Amino acid sequence: MSTTASRSQDATTAARVGKVDMKLEVITIPVSDVDRAKEFYGGLGWRLDADFSKGDDRVVQFTPPGSQCSVHFGRNLTSVTPGSAQSLWLIVSDIQAARDELVGRGIEVRRCSTSPAGTASTPRHA
Repeated sequence: MSTTASRSQDATTAARVGKVDMKLEVITIPVSDVDRAKEFYGGLGWRLDADFSKGDDRVVQFTPPGSQCSVHFGRNLTSVTPGSAQSLWLIVSDIQAARDELVGRGIEVRRCSTSPAGTASTPRHA
């Protein structure tokens, strides 16, 4: 059995609903320790966009370099179980260079591996 990735159309030129651009801007990641998550994503070299509180609520938002989509997490932001986010992919132009940069920042990263979908490397979770 073989697997071939294919794309039917370029997402930027495909037919649109109406003529409205649709952009994925923020993904919520459920965490149990907001300060620990903030330290982790800051340690990745991601840009801190927001950290604000109101009463018991808190929102922290980071954006990876070159990305138009951010992640946010916080207190009282979602009812989803902390640590349950799965299958989020960070796409990089050079996996080995990205891995080397993370290791240089003190992030423990597993070795790169190749699959039918391409090359992947996963950091150890904070």
